[in-house]
Amino acid sequence: MDLALYHPELGYYARAGQRSGRAGDFFTSVDVGAVFGELLAAQVAEMVTLLESRVPNPESHLDLVEAGAGNGRLAADIMRALKRDHPDAYQQVHLHLVEASATARAEQRHTLGEVGDRLISSSETLPDSFEGVLVANELLDAMPVHQVTMTADGLREVYVGSRLTVDSPQGRQSVNCELSTVNGPPSTPRLQQYLDAAGAHLQPGWRAEINLNAVDWIRDAARRLRRGFMILIDYGHDARELYSASHSAGTLTTFTGHRAGEGETWLQNPGQQDITSHVDWTSIRRAAHAEALQTIAFLDQTYFLLGIVSSLPQPPAASPQLKTLLLPGGLGSVMKVLILGKGVGTPALLGTSFKVRAT
Repeated sequence: MDLALYHPELGYYARAGQRSGRAGDFFTSVDVGAVFGELLAAQVAEMVTLLESRVPNPESHLDLVEAGAGNGRLAADIMRALKRDHPDAYQQVHLHLVEASATARAEQRHTLGEVGDRLISSSETLPDSFEGVLVANELLDAMPVHQVTMTADGLREVYVGSRLTVDSPQGRQSVNCELSTVNGPPSTPRLQQYLDAAGAHLQPGWRAEINLNAVDWIRDAARRLRRGFMILIDYGHDARELYSASHSAGTLTTFTGHRAGEGETWLQNPGQQDITSHVDWTSIRRAAHAEALQTIAFLDQTYFLLGIVSSLPQPPAASPQLKTLLLPGGLGSVMKVLILGKGVGTPALLGTSFKVRAT
């Protein structure tokens, strides 16, 4: 999965600056329109104000870090809204974009355009140390996972194997490689430890994904954050639901041309399609708490955005784009929002002012 998505030359994300949208393979909230970034900007501005008020220093700055920034579309929407509606916060913010794809990074400054003056860094990795707000929209679900299956002999890991065949049509020899799965011993004891910590009890025949990368990433991000907030937006479930009979086939899937694959489609056409799995929010929160982060809220995107909309002095019009972001059964309820804080307590925020509920 790591090679198929992130190989520097052949990986799905590495070869193009943008993969989502009408011409891509899947939709995100960013593809709905600028309103998503504009609403996030209101929440970011409030967080910046809260951080400033605790340690007022006119010479200081605060960082806005977007992890998994792609070509910078979301950051551009946020920064343009900050410049227009929250100029003080805009001047206070130093922007850092984190993106694995060199192709996408090369497009970021052009995408930012007139708000590119606030861009301080564009890199594969998070800043060594930062204070402010970190935003990650649909990052965790795209991290490579381990797939495991429970058998009568205990936990086994699912590996990718290959079979080579040689054809010689009309005397011209060609070699074909066919990928398949094979079960073997777990590659690390962390897989069983992860399931134990999540309280997950897989039954024989069940498959499941374990995202050790996501756990390692949140712990690393928490250590780099000196003080501030994190807003993580993604689809997934608490461990009790994710590792249950309702998801006994696992959640690993592919997207091509806005169609989800069925079966082991992720073995096909490596580097040509998106591969994704659902986020285990229980383990993400546990890892965050272990690094001194506090959960401020965990809620559906519907309620998060409604909280912001209802708090604005001039709420945006009820456009089709806004309805798409809020619609239950679609992005509104599928996408969850985890708000974490470090050194900020548990303040009441715009995004938590309507209802704090995760369906």
